[in-house]
Amino acid sequence: MTDTSHSDPADPADRQAIEHVLGRPLNQAWPEGALQPGTRVTVVRDMTGNSGWQAEFPGTIDGMGAPEPNEHVQALTGELMYWVAFDEPQYDTEGEGPYRKAQLWGRYLKPAGES
Repeated sequence: MTDTSHSDPADPADRQAIEHVLGRPLNQAWPEGALQPGTRVTVVRDMTGNSGWQAEFPGTIDGMGAPEPNEHVQALTGELMYWVAFDEPQYDTEGEGPYRKAQLWGRYLKPAGES
């Protein structure tokens, strides 16, 4: 069994697969003020217990694609979506997975060292 929990942040195969699914290239222009690639984060749940994941866990902002504006109707003003590589594969709240990387809403990311 191959350990894929610590994927190369700029893994060309990951980028190619996501670009194929999206039907467009991933943006590489990093927005000013956004968390930078390599930033350690904790994926957290919000006050209502939502986050899409079964537990809180650590990960790293991935350089595969730049953060993009979150255009969902429930997005916060100016909220970005980040690619995050997980330290260990994770299951979502539906029990699907394990996933080693995902695009997550900024509200669910707490930079390491923040209380």
